[in-house]
Amino acid sequence: MTLFVAGLSHKNAPVELREQLAVEEDKLRELLSDVSATGAVRETLILSTCNRVEVYGVAEAPGEARAVVFRHLCRYRGVAYGSVEPLLYTHLDGDAVHHAFRVAASLDSMMIGEPQILGQVKDAFGLAQACATVGPALHTLFTAAFAVAKKVRTETEIARHAVSVSFAAVELARKIFAGLGGKAVLLVGAGKMGELAARHLVEHGAFPVYVANRTWPRAQEMARALSGAAVPFAELETALAGVDIVITSTGATEPIVTLAMVQRVMHGRRARPLFFIDIAVPRDVEGSVNTLADVYCYNVDDLKQVVEANIRERLREAQRGEALVMREVAKFLTRQSDVEVIPTIVSLRERLEEIRVGEVRKALARLPGATAETREAIEALSAAIVNKILHAPITKLRESSRAGSSRSWLPLIHELFGLGRK
Repeated sequence: MTLFVAGLSHKNAPVELREQLAVEEDKLRELLSDVSATGAVRETLILSTCNRVEVYGVAEAPGEARAVVFRHLCRYRGVAYGSVEPLLYTHLDGDAVHHAFRVAASLDSMMIGEPQILGQVKDAFGLAQACATVGPALHTLFTAAFAVAKKVRTETEIARHAVSVSFAAVELARKIFAGLGGKAVLLVGAGKMGELAARHLVEHGAFPVYVANRTWPRAQEMARALSGAAVPFAELETALAGVDIVITSTGATEPIVTLAMVQRVMHGRRARPLFFIDIAVPRDVEGSVNTLADVYCYNVDDLKQVVEANIRERLREAQRGEALVMREVAKFLTRQSDVEVIPTIVSLRERLEEIRVGEVRKALARLPGATAETREAIEALSAAIVNKILHAPITKLRESSRAGSSRSWLPLIHELFGLGRK
């Protein structure tokens, strides 16, 4: 039986095809059941996300198993198998382990270090378990993959640096205020990116949240979504005076926050900092606002520079993650190779122990007057002889297993020592 992974991802397949092949949970259950019923795979798990569709399995003929799974999948989704087959990659045994570890640790993700993939892999594993298509091999593989992913996340800083504009805004705000607990937020406009930044700020403790928008119903709707309060757009200047963080995301063609407005606002704030996150294009906040004392203003270009710097940091941390994964793959394969030969080693030891006990019994039967010391010496001598005999074949089995050639030695050991026969 061979462990394999086959599939396609954002690295080699266009988003249109990935969308066509994505499978919802109910259909995935049906697909797992149908694939398992073919007998082409002993164990199987299907990972379907927006960026990858992969099958992890154990089969006698991985190529045949790959074709069976993806033919079924293409039939389910109404996609021609001929358009998918040339894009499929396949990894076997150790390479499959390496790939699984990298995927779970988000080293193979479109955005390295993103946290969603680990949850998606765990969901796929749980679904396959519920469908009874996970056996000992995949259980061992994914249990190890989850542990490796956690290790990469805790022993590197691959996930620490913000790599989206909205997260970068939160990161900057946390630096300016040394924490966001109790910091009031004003969202001006109803753009998606502004809403996302506001949500991230709230998740990090910012509160309360106010929303100002030229369209009053839209302001109320957004305020409800953020568990905040709507304020009339005409009262923007008054609202600025009472908050700590302002996110602007309108479609205005001219700045709506002017230097004169902010000067008036800051006059009564007594050096309390005011942080602007201007995500709008064109900008909502006049550039000269940033010259005022205790006022911090970042626009889209500033945030993108932060994001680019953080991406470079993630890539550096990813190198550490890759090295860690390689070490963990080596450990995993060593453990697995030992597991493969353990049944034979146990059988070999039991066989020789059976012979030893029988021969000692015969010897002692011919020595009815033997003292306890003599009997003990015979037991120790026979046990030492068995251990000496076992040393060479057991060492050879373990060495050949770790070198990947145990399958040629196992039948030979069974034949030489008559294992499995009475």
